[in-house]
Amino acid sequence: MTTRVSRLITHEVLKELRSADDAGRRMVPVLDEEGGAPLRCCLRHSERGERIALVSYAPLRRWAAETGVDPGAYDEQGPVFIHAEECGGPAGQGHPFTGAHRTVRRYSADGHILGGRLVDVESTTGATAFDHAFDHAFEEAFADPEVALVHVRAVEYGCFLYEVRRAEVGGV
Repeated sequence: MTTRVSRLITHEVLKELRSADDAGRRMVPVLDEEGGAPLRCCLRHSERGERIALVSYAPLRRWAAETGVDPGAYDEQGPVFIHAEECGGPAGQGHPFTGAHRTVRRYSADGHILGGRLVDVESTTGATAFDHAFDHAFEEAFADPEVALVHVRAVEYGCFLYEVRRAEVGGV
């Protein structure tokens, strides 16, 4: 089994996004009147009454800059929800945002898409079963030595939810 690390958007990047997002726009906070927005800062759904913002985020571009790679045509940015102010980070265990169809998109170390997989949760019930479905998808992805990271994305809108990487040797 491959050791892997699910990654939320870091505090440093969140600070940047709250000033200007990856499209250069200033953040516009709103009061969430309904709740249920998938927050990428703490990997949970928002609660009614929280101050949140929808910002543009370029996850592959940021990973590529960190690793010295050119993502080329695969560079994209899209909308993500974050808390308008700093939050405490993740509170739960298990894989976030698993109760719906998701795709696991695989990327090589040079930033190219290697494929993907639909994680089907139609016949799955319960948090443990959802976690097992995602564990299987991640194990399958990282069984390929060419896969450096994966993006978990919502099928409904194609939005980036979070990134999973191989754990670094000797650390996280």
